[in-house]
Amino acid sequence: MTDLLPTARPGGLALLTEDAPPAEDTAGRAGPAAARGTRRRLGPGRPIPFGRLLGPVLLVALWWAASASGHLDPRILSGPGSVISTAADLVATGRLQDNVLISLQRAGLGLLFGVTAGVVLAVTAGLSRSGEYLLDGPLQIKRAIPSLAMLPLLILWLGIGEQMKVTVIALGVAVNMYINTYASLTSIDSRYVELAEGLDLSRSQFLRKVVVPGSLPGFFVGLRLGVTSSWLGLIVVEQINSTSGIGYMMFQAQQYAQSDVIIVGLVAYGIFGFASDAGVRAIERKVLSWRRTLAG
Repeated sequence: MTDLLPTARPGGLALLTEDAPPAEDTAGRAGPAAARGTRRRLGPGRPIPFGRLLGPVLLVALWWAASASGHLDPRILSGPGSVISTAADLVATGRLQDNVLISLQRAGLGLLFGVTAGVVLAVTAGLSRSGEYLLDGPLQIKRAIPSLAMLPLLILWLGIGEQMKVTVIALGVAVNMYINTYASLTSIDSRYVELAEGLDLSRSQFLRKVVVPGSLPGFFVGLRLGVTSSWLGLIVVEQINSTSGIGYMMFQAQQYAQSDVIIVGLVAYGIFGFASDAGVRAIERKVLSWRRTLAG
C-alpha cells in the first residue's frame, strides 16, 4: 500500500497524514530520559537465533532428568532412552516411515483444500456486501460448531475412508482461514480505499496494491492456526477405523500398553507441528519484511 503515496493527489495524501503530529510538538515532548541521552527499553528485546528451541529442549531435559532419577515410573511414561530405542526399531522395520508419509498426505490435502476454500470465502465476503450477507452468517455458525462434532454426520455421508478424513481436516482449516483473512480484509483503513478511488485505480490494481498487502497479516495468522488445526484433526480422524497413519499406530499401541510407541507418535506430531509453524513464520517474516513489529 505504501507505493500509492508518491503518486497520490494533494487531497489524497492529506488523508494519510492528517493525524501525524507536528515535528516540533514531538520534539517538545521529549522526556528527561531523552535529555540524559538514555532510553528505557520497553520491548521484548532482540531475537536470539533458534531461541524458540529453548522451550522444547528444556522440556526434554526435565523429562530425561525425571526418568534418570527414578521419579518417573516407566510403566506410566517411558523415558527418553526407551523412546529413542523404540523409534529406531520402528524406523528399521519401515513402520514409522510408512505411517508418517500417510499422515503427511492426509494433513497436506486437508490443509490445501481448507486454505483455498477459506481464502475464497473470505475474499467473497470481504469485498462484496451480498457475499458478506450470504456467507458470513453460516460461517460464523460453523465456527461455533466444532468440526469433530460433525464426525457422525460426515461418516454417514462420506463413509470412513480417506475422503471423510481429509474433509474433517479441511473444515477446521477453512474456518480459521476465513475468520482471520476476513477480519483482516474488513479492517483495511477506508482512507486507502478513498485514495485508490482518487487515483482512479482499476479493480485489479486496487486488489494488488491495497487488498493483498492489507490482508496478508490476517492471512498468515489464519495459516498458522490452520496448520495447527490440520494436525489436531489428523490425530482424531486417524483413530477412527483407520488402518494406517501415526494415529492408527498409537491406537494399536494402546491396546498392548506400549507407552513408548504412543510417545513416539506424540513426538512425531509435535515435531511436524513445530516445524510447520516455524516454516510459516519464516515465510511470513520474508513476505511482510516491510512491517516493524515487536516480533522483530
